[in-house]
Amino acid sequence: MRLVPASLLGPAVNGRPIRHSIFEEAMNRRALGAAIASTVALSLACSTGVQAATAAPGHGSGHQAGPRADVWVTTADRSELLHRRESVAFHSGASAQTTITVDPDRTFQSMDGFGAALTDSSAAVLAGLPARARNDAMRKLFDPAEGIGVSFLRQPVGSSDFTAEAEHYTYDDVPAGQSDFPLAHFSIAHDEQRILPLLRQARRLNPDLTVMATPWSPPAWMKTGDSLVGGRLKDDPAVYQAYARYLVKFVQAYAAAGVPIDYLTVQNEPQNRKPGGYPGTDLTAGQEAKVIAALGPLLKRASPRTRILAYDHNWSTHPDDVATTPPGESPETDYPYEILDSDAAKWVAGTAYHCYSGDPSAQSALHDAHPDKGVWFTECSGSHGATDTPEQIFRGTLTWHARTITVGTTRNWAKSVADWNIALDSAGGPHNGGCGTCTGLLTVGADGSVSTEAEYYTIGHLSKFVKPGAVRVASTNFGTTGWNGQLTDVAFRNPDGSTALVVHNENDNPRTFAVAVGEQTFEYTLPGGALATFSWPKSGALKTSKREVPLTGATATAQPAGADAALAVDGDAATRWSSGHAQEAGQYLQIDLGRTTRFDQVALDSGDNLGDYARGWELSGSDDGVTWHQLRSGAGAGQLTAVDVPGTRARYLRVTGTGSAGAWWSLADVRLYRSR
Repeated sequence: MRLVPASLLGPAVNGRPIRHSIFEEAMNRRALGAAIASTVALSLACSTGVQAATAAPGHGSGHQAGPRADVWVTTADRSELLHRRESVAFHSGASAQTTITVDPDRTFQSMDGFGAALTDSSAAVLAGLPARARNDAMRKLFDPAEGIGVSFLRQPVGSSDFTAEAEHYTYDDVPAGQSDFPLAHFSIAHDEQRILPLLRQARRLNPDLTVMATPWSPPAWMKTGDSLVGGRLKDDPAVYQAYARYLVKFVQAYAAAGVPIDYLTVQNEPQNRKPGGYPGTDLTAGQEAKVIAALGPLLKRASPRTRILAYDHNWSTHPDDVATTPPGESPETDYPYEILDSDAAKWVAGTAYHCYSGDPSAQSALHDAHPDKGVWFTECSGSHGATDTPEQIFRGTLTWHARTITVGTTRNWAKSVADWNIALDSAGGPHNGGCGTCTGLLTVGADGSVSTEAEYYTIGHLSKFVKPGAVRVASTNFGTTGWNGQLTDVAFRNPDGSTALVVHNENDNPRTFAVAVGEQTFEYTLPGGALATFSWPKSGALKTSKREVPLTGATATAQPAGADAALAVDGDAATRWSSGHAQEAGQYLQIDLGRTTRFDQVALDSGDNLGDYARGWELSGSDDGVTWHQLRSGAGAGQLTAVDVPGTRARYLRVTGTGSAGAWWSLADVRLYRSR
């Protein structure tokens, strides 16, 4: 059943699309086009604003040419699909646009890769192609030069809902009522038919490929109910040991077949207690900890390269999973925390997440609680309704995945981004139970044609440009995963020193913006809903002379008073403090840095709320919050004002508006910098 158009589609969960309210997004689709036309200028220190950038991308305002950024764009109307546009030149000086400031020296997580799952269904549709067409499809997926360079695969251990087989299977199936504790019947012969040959080909095309493995169910003889569909793992030490040995045998067998396993989880979606006709297991956190405790020592001896990931389920516990919790038991809504707080955590590298409930901020919350453990994002599938047009499906999937998965997961500490099926047929199959509306990166038609879908591009804008071993670096971000019509982005520094910046225009209208690295800037305009990757090589011209001073523990107050004052110092340009009404002289934001701090520059960033900059401003400092000294003052001219205050030491800062305007005054981000 479809309740909303595809432009508002989210992913599918257990065969059900997540539905987002039309009102939720439409109410925020403000007429930004007119605001964009009144382009704002950037004020550096106390200087006047510079001339607005010209409309043609890549041309500054008479500035000296610098390094160039390559540009690749995908539009929501399919008119451009990872299309390489003319490169754009950095230039010295300021810009007249909302500015994404990239700081390559401020780093976060390292990246393993980006991709999907080569399920049994995916293998069936790819293997069914003629050799030439199959090889073309594989190059399109895995070749870093000719294709998008998929660098991360999540492989089912046995059957999932996406299998071409009539009966679900594991690697040690025996007749009902029997068991096989010696694992004498263990065999991966099924996978040697289609899956392993394709995996070996993928590794030849991209030797940097990372492979993760996930079981949808243990063999039925290990479970209550003697079925792959539903039930629990028997609470028996002998069963925990048998299951651990089963997983180790899988890892060893795949390695012997030429496909080493880098990561392993012990159960897909362990809280999905009622899978829709496909393998699944209700594995409590306590049972998962027992499996990991048995598996860890065995895996360390048998395959030291293979690391265990916990959970492998949603950002938040799905309401259906809460509803199906057995009476008297906890729904374990803190499941990943329970694992990382247990003794089994010593065997765990981190936590894997899916997209079907909650939002990516859950990843950051877990990282903050357990900063020594990693986060991996390992599954999300697009969805569609029976009457949705191909245009609706493409636009809705591209825009939702771009802001939520491509940008949202990576800005929240994910070391990988993996969608679900890498390829499906034109009916969204074959599948045996489960999701009937899922989409893949590729669609293989009945006539042997191969077409690329939206997820090919939301993954490709990462995988083609962000290499394994890259690190995420700081970049100011204005958009949200919930849609606010602004610019959302994420940046990475590759092992060779090059930088990749991925930008998504959440708005339906074109958006013009600037990118600043050190003292260099370029300007660009993206169509509404478009996704772009900008990449540029390492260059001495892009080195920054300043480093950002952390505002950890800083607090803020404001006049007019409001609880949102703290949003100006939270390090997130997607949030903001606003005056709440027209600008008047005397309005101010006051910051307590918590201690006397030395800094040389203050950046006052009004973010992507066009026109909300102070028409006049005064910056003051204080040691005690009582006696104030003016540092600088000036006339506001644009969204970002950088105020040079060399050698300043202060505990308190106050930014006071000195002008008036009908527009509100907003501060999305206040940043301090110190010279190197």
